[in-house]
Amino acid sequence: MARVLVPLAEGFEEIEAVTVIDILRRAGIEVVSAGLTDGPIKGSRGITVVPDTGVHRILEDDFDMVVLPGGLPGTMNLRLDKRIHDIVKRVHERKGYVTAICAAPTIYAEMGFLEGKKATSHPSTADEVRAKTGEYSEDRVVVDGHFITSRSPGTAMEFAMKLVEVLAGKKMVAKVNEGVMATL
Repeated sequence: MARVLVPLAEGFEEIEAVTVIDILRRAGIEVVSAGLTDGPIKGSRGITVVPDTGVHRILEDDFDMVVLPGGLPGTMNLRLDKRIHDIVKRVHERKGYVTAICAAPTIYAEMGFLEGKKATSHPSTADEVRAKTGEYSEDRVVVDGHFITSRSPGTAMEFAMKLVEVLAGKKMVAKVNEGVMATL
């Protein structure tokens, strides 16, 4: 079974993180939410979430995918955390899926992972991502090899369903969608 990490930093975008966690779990995929600090993490809209664990406890764990939610200042907090960079590098080196939504693709752009790749991001970060990609797209969800990026809270459901598709197939997307009835 695939194993996915969703790190949560103070100021994360709630819709993006919770939608991804929920949809992947509905698909039977193991998801570990890990806070940059122990205990509850407050999102960008003031909603507090209790992660499954702290990042310091999963530093040596293997993941098939890492999903970086956006939000501000959540993206900046993830961007400044060396542990997140180390985890992402390890997933990338193993050719696991390296995914991000909203402002979070800027982290991969800064790390040099998007050079020569097609990617998208929130319009407010488009210039930063465009400067570091092979091709910037305004598509709602963009897949280029093992990199998957998406635009905003409004694209979170499509993004989550794409993550299910790459990990568990289109039949699982259809099965999950029976319960949530998303427009795909």
